Amino acid sequence: MPYQISLQPGGQTFSADADQTILEAALEAGLLLPYSCRDGACGACKGRVISGEFDVGGYSASALSDAEREAGMTLFCRTRAHSSMVLEARNVSRAGDIPVKKLPCRVQKLTRVADDVIVLELKLPASEPFRFNAGQYVDILLPDGARRSFSIANAPHDNGHIELHVRLIAGGRFTGQVFSTMKERDILRFEGPLGSFWLRDNTRPIVMVAGGTGFAPIKGMIEHAIHAGITRPITLYWGARQPEGLYMDTLARSWSENLPGFSYVPVISDGLPDDGWDGRRGLVHEAVLADFADLSAHEVYACGAPPMIDAARSSFVEARGLAEDAFFADAFTFAMQNA
Repeated sequence: MPYQISLQPGGQTFSADADQTILEAALEAGLLLPYSCRDGACGACKGRVISGEFDVGGYSASALSDAEREAGMTLFCRTRAHSSMVLEARNVSRAGDIPVKKLPCRVQKLTRVADDVIVLELKLPASEPFRFNAGQYVDILLPDGARRSFSIANAPHDNGHIELHVRLIAGGRFTGQVFSTMKERDILRFEGPLGSFWLRDNTRPIVMVAGGTGFAPIKGMIEHAIHAGITRPITLYWGARQPEGLYMDTLARSWSENLPGFSYVPVISDGLPDDGWDGRRGLVHEAVLADFADLSAHEVYACGAPPMIDAARSSFVEARGLAEDAFFADAFTFAMQNA
């Protein structure tokens, strides 16, 4: 029998069957909860159970700690209801009119922009329009049904293709194919757009934080902001281990010419004294903490590895006054995907 699920503080309700996760049931009902990986690895869909019985499937300890479980938190992508439930879930919105599709695509171009990063450009079918919000992602569908998730790095107005930034993962099945055997004109299939990571429509200044190839969806958002004439102040912090990890540094620096109020702060965490880097050093979220004493009037958009996302979220909220519902994130989970 279906159970009624109620969301607070928004008051939305929907039904969930016993074999559905809370996230699946919400999406089926046209409600968009924050989510990213859908396999319990990133923590983007984390929320509090106010009342009700449930069970939680397998998940990564980095996405939901024991202390959070004891405090009533759960991951909606892994939670199945055993009774009617009341949940605390913020940043809930109505799913728009952008359909999720499964489409073929053709490899149009492969460009190696770093030793371990390839920009993969995929040509879309001219007869099948593909719409998305800047910042969303797609799942590449492998022949055996496995999936590999990658953020869309171009803006929606440039919709004849999608651009993906693929980092080589040791032993990675799909990324190994991209770096070794993939060639132009190869055919792939994908599903999308997916995820709830996109720019919200308001007037607050924006801080963006990217780690490594977490730059990809941020790039799409900024190119969308330029195209749409968005004038909200945007400060981008892009962190990498070494200077070569900032594989589109020249592009990021150029955005200040076309986007009023934009500033860019590159940060290196593991550089060497003789690497020629004269910019900021350290962890990228710590650079934000050093520059902003108060984030209470801002929105933050962060994309990167789960530890970076967790550190940014907790420190920005606890130490800089950022509202919990003003932090939007997409966490990359390479290890869980066996990319």
